Amino acid sequence: MNRKDFLRSTLFLWAPVIIPFGSKGVPDFEDGYVMTVNGPVSTRDIGFTLSHEHIMVDFIGAEEVTPARYDADDVFVKSLPHLKQAGELGCKTLVECTPAWLGRDVLLMRRLAIASGLHIITNTGYYGASAEKFLPIHAYSESAEQLAARWIEEWKEGINGSGIKPGFIKIGVDGYPLSAVQRKLVAAAALTHLETGLTIGIHTGSGAAAQEELHILKNMGVAPEAWIWIHAQNELNSATHINMAKEGAWVSFDGLSDQSIDTYIQFLTNMKTANMLHKVLVSHDAGWYHVGEPDGGNYRPYHTVFTALIPALRKSGFSDAEISLIFIKNPAHALAVRIR
Repeated sequence: MNRKDFLRSTLFLWAPVIIPFGSKGVPDFEDGYVMTVNGPVSTRDIGFTLSHEHIMVDFIGAEEVTPARYDADDVFVKSLPHLKQAGELGCKTLVECTPAWLGRDVLLMRRLAIASGLHIITNTGYYGASAEKFLPIHAYSESAEQLAARWIEEWKEGINGSGIKPGFIKIGVDGYPLSAVQRKLVAAAALTHLETGLTIGIHTGSGAAAQEELHILKNMGVAPEAWIWIHAQNELNSATHINMAKEGAWVSFDGLSDQSIDTYIQFLTNMKTANMLHKVLVSHDAGWYHVGEPDGGNYRPYHTVFTALIPALRKSGFSDAEISLIFIKNPAHALAVRIR
């Protein structure tokens, strides 16, 4: 099959799925649901989940980012083998964490979900880390309420007219204390959660920043259980991880590589010893097609969890039930759409 026929064949694989809806217009799944790019899926069915990954990212900046900077077919061809490999290794759901203004392409994600057989979850929200390079101008002039209204609209109507809905809220902050616009992003995420039930994931640089975020969320009436502390591995003090988990937060160690296996084993052992393993998420923060680099740059696969971490966990005394907790039960609870 040539390249053109291969691309054409992937566009017609999707068949409608009958979703049970309750009287309030939300999916009526007994154990709750997550929202994927192909619609709601029962939390019972999302299976082994990589909770923080990327397919494509464009680091040009909010003022210059545009779909005209890449060929979606090229991204599709380069990304699909990596997604299929993840599926063959055992992954069933992949959470794609690229936000708006950084290269989020939900139509491409839907194509890749259909072709790979994976559930793919996308997001709403804005990324205010990296010196706020990826924030649109209106993020500074609009209020938290106005920003939240934009994100809530994506939940209600779909993203950019596609009908594809976000499955969580992704924002980014860095530094401590947070800047004024970063605090506003956290507030907007809180308002969006209280309207939609979408979980809030925040790219965070340190434990101190995480504590500030949690303080804002709690003051706005959002329970810690609605918040994922993204990049918790950047904070090396395990006591902070444990304390956040005891508050109810989801502690996400999501920069796994072949070089960091021992560090992650220690993180997870510390959480297990503290009886907090039920509040942990683990992923690679891998991928991705780099828009602007030749052939999309170096695409890092999503396999280290399967080929290195899980065998190392078993050697360290982690049971199959504990591994299932980390990669199946915890993501299902963390990403379930419900107001907390």
